[in-house]
Amino acid sequence: MKSAIDRPLTVAVVGLGYVGLPLALAFAEEGHDVIGIEPDQRRVAAVQRGESYIEDVLPARLEAVAGRLSASTRYADLERADAILIAVPTPLTRNREPDLGPLVSAGTSLAGVLCKGQLVVLESTTYPGTTRERLMPLLEESGLAAGRDFHLAYSPERVDPGRTDHTLRSTAKIVAGLTPACLDRAMDVYGRVCDHLVPVSGPDSAELAKLLENVFRSVNIALVNELAMLCDRMGIDVWEVIDAAASKPYGFMRFDPGPGMGGHCLPVDPFYLSWKAREYGLPTEFVELAGEVNQRMPEFCVERISRALNDQRKAVNGSRVAILGISYKPGVGDLRESPALKIMRLLGELGAVLVYHDDYAPALKEQDLRSMPLAEALDGADVAVIVTAHPDLDIERVVAEAPLVVDFRGVTRRIDAPNLVRL
Repeated sequence: MKSAIDRPLTVAVVGLGYVGLPLALAFAEEGHDVIGIEPDQRRVAAVQRGESYIEDVLPARLEAVAGRLSASTRYADLERADAILIAVPTPLTRNREPDLGPLVSAGTSLAGVLCKGQLVVLESTTYPGTTRERLMPLLEESGLAAGRDFHLAYSPERVDPGRTDHTLRSTAKIVAGLTPACLDRAMDVYGRVCDHLVPVSGPDSAELAKLLENVFRSVNIALVNELAMLCDRMGIDVWEVIDAAASKPYGFMRFDPGPGMGGHCLPVDPFYLSWKAREYGLPTEFVELAGEVNQRMPEFCVERISRALNDQRKAVNGSRVAILGISYKPGVGDLRESPALKIMRLLGELGAVLVYHDDYAPALKEQDLRSMPLAEALDGADVAVIVTAHPDLDIERVVAEAPLVVDFRGVTRRIDAPNLVRL
């Protein structure tokens, strides 16, 4: 739907990460003035210079909207905004519980500058009740009442880094308002950058809908991961099983196994839902079990590497292990919750000599490692482990040059070689 109001808006986006920066660009490209609020001064400086720090955002796009997109660390700049969209991280604590610290910080700062008539929308993935129970009270510290003096809404982000077939404009956008007037205002704003809006009755339903999307994927990935471990024990090719099942034209949706889940949503969202469910005395055992299965996959992968080396009469201790791909998914450099990092840590604890190749992630500062060219990573390696198969990875070269290859992504299925081990 298109907005009935042609007047350009001033839109603020709080948080210029993988969600916020593309969102800010979308509004700027439609002719609206955009203010980006970002605590990281380096990101602010990059946006002001027209430089991108996110793979999905080409520098040319930033340069094209230089006159309409600005970035700042100052919340005071938001006083002139018509709409304020919050896209801050919602990670987990060390105990796997929701960490709303970034959201609380943003809400508290926003309360100090909130003006009558403004629209505030939360886009961050979170548990049902967050908009009403956590964000609204923070904003009302301003002395303004939600639904009366300012509009409040929730519209979950649906960003999938690295994808070009589904964009912000072409992907249906769920929108929920605290009141009908809040919903109307949010629909008007998002209608300027999204072709299809899906209104729902309230923020709690929209928050749960977003969690359901990702819990659905988490549960099904856990199912095939568990099947992969069983197939390994039974000596059955899990990829052949999945290919055969996927030939059914109805009643089956394909999911592939892998080394575990990464990114800003899938490894986190099930724990947000299960944490909230316990408040109601109804543990979501199915959801929690899926999360536990996926969390265990890196450990299974390390055990599989150990067995593969053992079959070559080699121990993990002292073996040179080349990890191919350390980001959480192909085509991006995002390391958040990447299973590769856990696999590397576990291998290091067993005494492996680690090297890695990933053009999208040039350095691992905490491990004091840098990405090597593929030839250098393979040179002298006892085993090459495909954890993330980036689009430009030369799979045939890896199999030809490495004495042993362990493939956790199924990208070698069309290759028959004696040095090849698949999940």
